[in-house]
Amino acid sequence: MISNQILQSTIEGLKSITRRDMSVLERDGKVCASTEEGMMNRYIDGVGYFVTSQAENQLVLGYQYFKVSDNGVTEYVVIVKGDDDDAYKIGKIAAFQLLTLIVAYKERFDKDNFIKNLLLDNLLLVDIYGRAKKLRIENNIRRIVYLLDVEAPAELNLAETVRTMLPSNTKNFVTAVDERNIIIVKELKEKDEKDSIEAFAKELIETLSQETEAKIRVSIGTAVSDLKNISNSYKEAKMALEVGKIFDEEKAIINYTYLGIGRLIYQLPMTLCKIFVNEVLQGISIDQLEEETLSTVSKFFENNLNVSETSRQLYIHRNTLVYRLDKLQKLTGLDLRNFEAAIIFKITLMVHKYMNSPDKHMY
Repeated sequence: MISNQILQSTIEGLKSITRRDMSVLERDGKVCASTEEGMMNRYIDGVGYFVTSQAENQLVLGYQYFKVSDNGVTEYVVIVKGDDDDAYKIGKIAAFQLLTLIVAYKERFDKDNFIKNLLLDNLLLVDIYGRAKKLRIENNIRRIVYLLDVEAPAELNLAETVRTMLPSNTKNFVTAVDERNIIIVKELKEKDEKDSIEAFAKELIETLSQETEAKIRVSIGTAVSDLKNISNSYKEAKMALEVGKIFDEEKAIINYTYLGIGRLIYQLPMTLCKIFVNEVLQGISIDQLEEETLSTVSKFFENNLNVSETSRQLYIHRNTLVYRLDKLQKLTGLDLRNFEAAIIFKITLMVHKYMNSPDKHMY
């Protein structure tokens, strides 16, 4: 339940105070954390017998052994090097410290499990408020869901890193969907609006970038004020991430509220997309258009159909740009200098991108 990283940092902190080496063992005797060189991942003989015995502690070959038990179940065994009274006291303190961690983590696990089921719509409406009250989770608090997509090594515990960035209260929750995706349910203050909401997403990216060189995306749902609506915010964040991967590949922060036309296209049936593209292009495929033509059109759209500015930025003569636009008009029948035609072609490009994306959603 508790990560080995947390166990290791805990006993290292205790060693810095007590100046005694100690290790944490799993029930089968495997060392999962240690301050003593050469102990990690070793198996200590006889630990299984100690775990099942009535004794709470014992002295074996110069080491003090202590059970760390919760509700009668031994979760870990702590061993401290030394056979004196100080080693005994240090061992008792270490065992108590780990027990405190276990209790805290179990409480957090229960809350995280509740939030995860809430996000996935696995709870009946009648159960939500009863369980929330039992877990001391307030209902009428403004919250929002952030969804992190990180290509990070499996051994890197990003969820723990994210937790350290949040205030240590029970109103914020972090849960890992898998090794790549992390969900944050964050409490919002009344004054938190678009800028502050996206500022936190930027902070997440900057902090996690120091932990991994992987590409990081953060998508954001909409703010909700009732626990039962948190799943809606998560679905929005999930859609925002998928839409962003298709239409804004270079964008690191994708806010559901500002997805624009990409959200509409993403929800179109594939058959309708094919019909639309065929009607606009009259049998011509986007793939048949030259890369030079497509990059010119893209820059033309960026400059709000301004011929002079586009030709300046492309370092080409105005007549060259006009020639390329005329060439496209002959192929498609669309004069992009006309606003309506430009809109139609822009949407056609987006629909084509959606149809050819591996992340497209089938309806």
